[in-house]
Amino acid sequence: MQKLKLLLIVCCSLSLMPVLTGCAGGRTTESTGEYFDDSIITSKVKASILGDSKLKVMQINVETFKGVVQLSGFVNSDAAAKRAVDLTRRVRGVKQVNNSLIVK
Repeated sequence: MQKLKLLLIVCCSLSLMPVLTGCAGGRTTESTGEYFDDSIITSKVKASILGDSKLKVMQINVETFKGVVQLSGFVNSDAAAKRAVDLTRRVRGVKQVNNSLIVK
């Protein structure tokens, strides 16, 4: 009886192995270190944008994921949007800038 039970457990385990390995997908989350780095990048980008005298900020949202910065919200002109992107690119650690800013 014990051998039959053991054989059943082994067979079930082996039959489930391909199913379970197929569930492993690509990483869509950040590690703690990456999250911390992205938080720093976001803070530096916001400080850079808010501290710029040439840029009259209306509403710019900044989000960062694995070094890719997403700018969204509203600005007064195309020049302001370009300036925000330029300031963002200068921040250390920024790999890419996605501009979704809308000119009011």
